[in-house]
Amino acid sequence: QVQLVESGGGLVQAGGSLRLSCAASGSIFSINAMGWYRQAPGKQRELVATITSGRRTNYADSVTGRFTISRDNAKNTVYLQMNSLKPEDTSVYYCNADIRLRFGVQWADYWGQGTQVTVSS
Repeated sequence: QVQLVESGGGLVQAGGSLRLSCAASGSIFSINAMGWYRQAPGKQRELVATITSGRRTNYADSVTGRFTISRDNAKNTVYLQMNSLKPEDTSVYYCNADIRLRFGVQWADYWGQGTQVTVSS
């Protein structure tokens, strides 16, 4: 069984910073890409940032220059440093990872339970 557990969400004023963490645990053979997505009320889930096992990154235009994704492969953990936060960043943030449980089996997508980020104006 694999679990992704997020932490670090909360309430912050506009212009402030938060750091999200997501640790993957369980019977994991290998992790490929990891990423963060967000979903605001009434809206579809959207990509925020992704990072490959080789640390190649990709960002949504709306967060480029303000957010930084990183990972610690030894700890199976991905981070999202969020700076210069805006009220429109308010969402539930979800961690995602592409995981293989054993050599030779297919990769599968796993999701965390989500962590609320609220930015007040």
